[in-house]
Amino acid sequence: MLRPPKQTVHRSAVIDIGSNSVRIVVYEGPARAPAVIFNEKVAAGLGRGLAIDGRIAPQDAERGLVALRRYALLAKHMDVQDVQCVATAAVRDAANGPDFIAAAAEAGLNIRLLSGEEEAEAAGHGVLAAIPDAHGIAVDLGGGSLELAEVSDGRVGRRASFPLGVLRLPALRKDGEQAFERAVRKMLRAAGWPGEGLAGLPLYLVGGSWRALSRLDLELTKDPLAVLDQHSLPRTALRRLTRATRRLSFEELRAIPGMASNRAAALPDAAALLATLVNILDVPEMTVSSSGLREGLLYQALDAETRAQDPLIVAAEFEGRRLARFAPHGRAIAEWIAPLFADEAPVDSRVRLAASLLSDVAWSANPDFRAERGTEIGLHGNWRSIDIPGRILLARALYAGFGGADAEFPAMGGLVSPERLARARQWGLAIRLAQRLTGGIQAPLGGSSIALADGKLRLALAREWHDLAGEAVERRLRALANALGAEPVVEMPD
Repeated sequence: MLRPPKQTVHRSAVIDIGSNSVRIVVYEGPARAPAVIFNEKVAAGLGRGLAIDGRIAPQDAERGLVALRRYALLAKHMDVQDVQCVATAAVRDAANGPDFIAAAAEAGLNIRLLSGEEEAEAAGHGVLAAIPDAHGIAVDLGGGSLELAEVSDGRVGRRASFPLGVLRLPALRKDGEQAFERAVRKMLRAAGWPGEGLAGLPLYLVGGSWRALSRLDLELTKDPLAVLDQHSLPRTALRRLTRATRRLSFEELRAIPGMASNRAAALPDAAALLATLVNILDVPEMTVSSSGLREGLLYQALDAETRAQDPLIVAAEFEGRRLARFAPHGRAIAEWIAPLFADEAPVDSRVRLAASLLSDVAWSANPDFRAERGTEIGLHGNWRSIDIPGRILLARALYAGFGGADAEFPAMGGLVSPERLARARQWGLAIRLAQRLTGGIQAPLGGSSIALADGKLRLALAREWHDLAGEAVERRLRALANALGAEPVVEMPD
């Protein structure tokens, strides 16, 4: 029997004092895949004054301190057990940065001032927290700095920080794009980048400015599944993005769903920097990571055993347990239906396990909309370590598992092959059969089995479970058999 990994559930928070904004994020849930339960930011703009006199402007400092005092009070009354408060480029570079830290300490916050390399390391671990098999360069663009970190084999390697945050880019670009690229190339070369083995690697994009650029790409391409996390950008996408940032007005950019005003204003600079980095590092493709510095700080605090857990499976198990009618038994369902899918690739078996763990999450919805609820959970759940095709397969399985009409599953523009979609539908029908057979409890799974051989789909029931057979079960068995191209058979040996 498959056994779940040990999970430690706790509430933690990260307060991130950046050059653009001061933010608190509160997490709850299993340590390997915590869910966000509160997220708030104030656009304090601590880095704005640095270009003028090298100091945080008094009004910006006060705005940031008001936010920090609020966050400290909220964290206390939210019963947050662990608060990490970190400051990055603006406070690090400002002449009055120590004064700001001292003032924040009066609110009871112990601020850790990150060096540029520490910031890069945390961003790299943030990518690994969500994409454990990442192999490339994590690129974290903030207001005051740009961090690069090599990620490979579950570890962060070479890392560096550069004064290339979005608040600094306008001054660097004023002499034209060629001069800008020369300046960036010079900075990177002085730090030994790209260096041996780093050219030609993909980028993992971290930070709000990159996500805003990706929102623009989703809008331009009319992507049928507008999910930022693990959105893929080929090198060729840069041409349309740079053209769009030049052509579209601020008002048009601001009108893109989810686009903040400050992000819209910085899009031309962000696009120019990304194009420059792609040229210098000879980047083939880019992947957006919604997990960054804050998630990296949490990940760094984990022990090796917890880090090794699969974040998708941990999160799905936690959500399945939270929403199950009875004792959750998703792993038992996954094991029960596994003989039907013995030939599938491991990447798909993993999504099938996630679907099994989530097999009871929509039961409380209106019966007419359970399939739609399952689809929404699969497509837009706060899952980590799953790509866009994986989300679609998860949604397809849950849609079938909750009784959705096949013709009404939303079109996904060819993002997944018909063969894989058909297999995901079979997962859902098998899960649906298991749930109907057992009534949502685990015990009957131990006295029954399902097998596909010689063109027959055989459901075998041990003697003590014979009375579970009935019209509803036979109807679900028949639906699954049809999907598998087999003849349904119920076997009840004495």
